[in-house]
Amino acid sequence: MILNRLSILNYKNIAEASLDFSPNINCFIGQNGAGKTNVLDAIYFLSFCHSAHTTQDSLVIRHGEEFMVLEGDYVDGDLQSAQGDSAQGDLQSPPLHIYCGMKRGMKKHFKRDKKEYKRLSEHIGLIPIVNVSPGDTQLIEGGSEERRRLMDVVIAQMDRTYIATLNRYNKALQQRNAMLKQNSQESVEGNKTIDLDLLGLWEEQMAHEGEIIFQKRQEFITHLMPHFEQFYSRISGSREQVSLSYVSHCQRGPLIDVIRRDRHKDLAVGYSLHGIHRDDLEMLLDGHPMRREGSQGQMKTYVVALKLAQFDYMASPQQGRLEGSPTTPILLLDDIFDKLDASRVEQIIALVSGEQFGQIFITDTNRDHLDQILRHGDFDYRLFHVTSGQVSGD
Repeated sequence: MILNRLSILNYKNIAEASLDFSPNINCFIGQNGAGKTNVLDAIYFLSFCHSAHTTQDSLVIRHGEEFMVLEGDYVDGDLQSAQGDSAQGDLQSPPLHIYCGMKRGMKKHFKRDKKEYKRLSEHIGLIPIVNVSPGDTQLIEGGSEERRRLMDVVIAQMDRTYIATLNRYNKALQQRNAMLKQNSQESVEGNKTIDLDLLGLWEEQMAHEGEIIFQKRQEFITHLMPHFEQFYSRISGSREQVSLSYVSHCQRGPLIDVIRRDRHKDLAVGYSLHGIHRDDLEMLLDGHPMRREGSQGQMKTYVVALKLAQFDYMASPQQGRLEGSPTTPILLLDDIFDKLDASRVEQIIALVSGEQFGQIFITDTNRDHLDQILRHGDFDYRLFHVTSGQVSGD
């Protein structure tokens, strides 16, 4: 997918901007806090219907303003390329216009070619994105929820049924937890009134939906692993060995058996101790936990390699896509060179300058890094300067 044009009105610190982009590399230069990340976040918002940095939509509206508007004009770069190689090369892939508008205190409106979505989940996956940002180190340092979210965000962009399955699992989990909590409170008071038949029904739904989710997560990680290891080895110069493994209660046997085997413990504590909501990714460096042993540079290398492997997975023809043929994701690289030594920076520059990546948006405070990328290959690019929310082309 290629974003040809982006219009921004009152998004974070950007009052107004209309930007025309290169189908290859787009670079944003500016000091910290200037608004470079906000441009990339606006692109992210048009794909995921929310910001990458906050769950409160009201926080993206510029201070002192009552509304914000984002608009993007896209074409399918993969379809365009395929048509260009065919006998009907004069055909053009149909343009796609995405609109998002929101007023304070009101719900946001998302439109595709002027037609509003009934459910925002219908939009997810239409414009696939891989986002690499400084906050990604939370994948290593944060809780297991961060690592489950990584899996869910990727799979949801490739498989529309996944979100619905995850929602059904979470609903069953919430209902079961509510019953367990109530039973725990009543036990303290000397009363036990839990309906075990109803509890069993929620357990059956948890197990059914959980097994489906486990299968999809397992397939994703299995495909991801060799690509991740290759990217890490190249960026690090093969100086370290890393691994990534998926850990789930489903690996202990049928999930319904695992849940019911320890039901007495759940009744005692008042919540569900087993299920795919406890899944995790084990991240190791030379056989030891990355979060304990890894330096800042190694952690940064780990997440960059992980995200580039994610890109490979999403762009793979074998994966397909929600609406037909696979499409190359848009790659957002926000301040990725910080905390990396010169050799790792050089390897990343060589990687992102390669032909396997499509449209790239990259930010940095150091123009030298961007100049290195631009000198690395013969491709189209655009350079933007960002100062106090003002964006201008070179």
